[in-house]
Amino acid sequence: MELEGGSWIWSASLRFLFMVPFLLAIVGLRRNLPELWQEMRAQPLQWLLWSTVGFGLFYGPLSFAAAYGPGWLIAGTWQVTIIAGSLLVPLFGQKIPLKGLAMSMIILAGVALMQLHEAKQLGTTEVVYGILPVVIAAFAYPLGNRKMMALTSGRIDAYQRVLGMTLASLPCWLLLACFGAATARMPSASQITQSLLVALTSGIIATVVFFQATDLAKGNPVQLAAVEATQAGEVVFAVLLEVAILSAALPSLVSSVGMMIVMIGMVLHSYVSHADQKTSLAPATKRAAS
Repeated sequence: MELEGGSWIWSASLRFLFMVPFLLAIVGLRRNLPELWQEMRAQPLQWLLWSTVGFGLFYGPLSFAAAYGPGWLIAGTWQVTIIAGSLLVPLFGQKIPLKGLAMSMIILAGVALMQLHEAKQLGTTEVVYGILPVVIAAFAYPLGNRKMMALTSGRIDAYQRVLGMTLASLPCWLLLACFGAATARMPSASQITQSLLVALTSGIIATVVFFQATDLAKGNPVQLAAVEATQAGEVVFAVLLEVAILSAALPSLVSSVGMMIVMIGMVLHSYVSHADQKTSLAPATKRAAS
C-alpha cells in the first residue's frame, strides 16, 4: 500500500473501520453479542484504555513507520515483540521466563542476521522514523492483549475480544480519519481495496487465531512467550513469498543462515514450552495418583 501511495493515516484507520461490520456479523451469528456488551459495560474505561494501547498504539505507529522505512526494516524490527512480551511479565505479578527469553533472543539474532546486509543503506530519517515507532508498537501489542486477557479472565472468546477491542479503539481510528480528511488527500480505490484485504486477512483471521492461541497459553509465561515467538515466522514467509510471487532476488547466504537460526529458535522455543508444561503438570499428576 505504501509503495502505491496514499497516506499512512488511511492505511491504519481503514483496516479497523472495515473490521467492525465483519466482526459484528460473526459474533452476532454465534449469538455471543450480549455477553460482550455485558463485559464492556462493566469496565468501559479499561476497555477504552487497553484497546487503544493494544490496537491504536500498535497499528498506528506501524503504518507511520512504513511511510519512512523499507518493508524489510519494519518486519525485522517488529520482531522485538517476541521479547517484549516476556519483559512485560513482571507487570502481571510473574517472573520473567528466562529460558523462553533466551530462545527469543536466538530468534531475534536470526532476524538481525537476515537484515544485516541491508542495514548499510539506512539513513538517519529511516532509523528514527522507521525503527522507533515499530519498537513502540512491539511493546503496545502484547501489553494491550495481555491486559485485556486479564480483564476478561476467559469469560469471552477470541472473536468477542477482537470485536470488543476494535469497537473500544474506534475513537482513536475516527479521530485519525478526521485528521486524515483535513490534512491528507482521500484514499484511492486501490488503498481502500488493499485495506479491506488487510482487515479480512490480518485484522480478522490472523488476529482471532493469535488471540485464541494466547488465550490457551494464558497463565503460563513460557508458553505465552512461545506463542508470541511464532510471529518471527512472518519474516521467513515474507522473504520466500517475495521470491516466489514478486520474482525478487534469492536471499544471500547470510540471510539464509539467519532464516535457519530463526527456524531453529522457534523449534527450541516450542521444546522449552513443552518441557515447562510437563514439569508443571508433574506435581498435579502425583497428587492425583496419591
